[in-house]
Amino acid sequence: MESDSYQKDMKSLVEKPHVVVVGAGVVGLSVAYRLLLADYRVTIVARDFPQPFETTDAKTQINYTSLWAGAHNRWVLPADDLDLGGKRDHSFALATFAHMDHLASTHGTETGIAFTTGVEYLEDPVPALYKDLTESEATKLGIRAFQLIDKKNLPEDVAWGCEYRSWCVNPMVYCMFLLRRICLLGGRTRNMALRALEEAFTLQASNCSIIVNCSGTGFGDAAVFPTRGQTVLVAEDCPATITRQNQDGTWTFCVPRPCAGGTIIGGTKQPNDWSTEADPDVRQHLLEAFSRTNPRMFADGRQPRVLRDIVGRRPTRRGGMRLEMETLAGNHCVVHAYGLGGRGFELSWGVAEAVLDLVKSQPSRSTSSPS
Repeated sequence: MESDSYQKDMKSLVEKPHVVVVGAGVVGLSVAYRLLLADYRVTIVARDFPQPFETTDAKTQINYTSLWAGAHNRWVLPADDLDLGGKRDHSFALATFAHMDHLASTHGTETGIAFTTGVEYLEDPVPALYKDLTESEATKLGIRAFQLIDKKNLPEDVAWGCEYRSWCVNPMVYCMFLLRRICLLGGRTRNMALRALEEAFTLQASNCSIIVNCSGTGFGDAAVFPTRGQTVLVAEDCPATITRQNQDGTWTFCVPRPCAGGTIIGGTKQPNDWSTEADPDVRQHLLEAFSRTNPRMFADGRQPRVLRDIVGRRPTRRGGMRLEMETLAGNHCVVHAYGLGGRGFELSWGVAEAVLDLVKSQPSRSTSSPS
């Protein structure tokens, strides 16, 4: 009887549609997890997989962007009703917020997720992300616990501020949590660098149904370019995520990393910059700018305890993310889901839901809904 049951389970497993996810960053892991919940058979193929931040060489894995991310929720609202891309991204951010809330509630600190207050400061609020936003309008947009900050409580040179409920994650704790859940659900992994996307169709004994391209760079997509970012990790804890838009168009921010991960202070955006070296002058500028924004964190002449300078490359795409189905030679189907720039964590679960819809749209490859 046990043998019959085992054979029946194996037959059921083999009959499930098989999807290969290329890439094990936060988007690839989220997509793989969502497909497994929807009863697909999933293999992740990637050059880099999650590992502890503390033992990872920042230079050799500079392109594994998810490792170096600030990894938090910051609302980026649509410019107007005609901003369809902005409206889509906001819906993805809302979906991700709900998933993060669910995971933190059901799995606790092992997820590396923490909910906290998000603070926004604007030196020049015209045009501004939230300038005319009221509490009732914010609620309609799904922003929780939104409130304006009284001008007398704003830092020097800041003209406008608000706060809201937000989340942040320790990226490697979170990514390793996702990978463990994927493996527990029967997902498989292959540690290799693909020479071409089509190579993924040849990796398993049983042919896969669809490839999901979460590679970040898109395998030769001419619209993709690297955006270098430098941040600094300090040992001190900050009780909120803080983002400040400066008069000159630059940004100052901090993101606490849960699970005793310190605080990320940033940051820079340098398109098409391939340098792997951290600039000590940039580090000093980041710390000084943040000290002006949140002087209480380093009050009484205290100096931050710097743990590491961080340099990462965000795969950015002109025109925004690519999220679509493509049919290759041989009737092979690829779902492209890459090019999110610095918003991979913020939009990850919304993208995963959209990928699932695209995979299910192929009648010969679809399967049952998630239980």
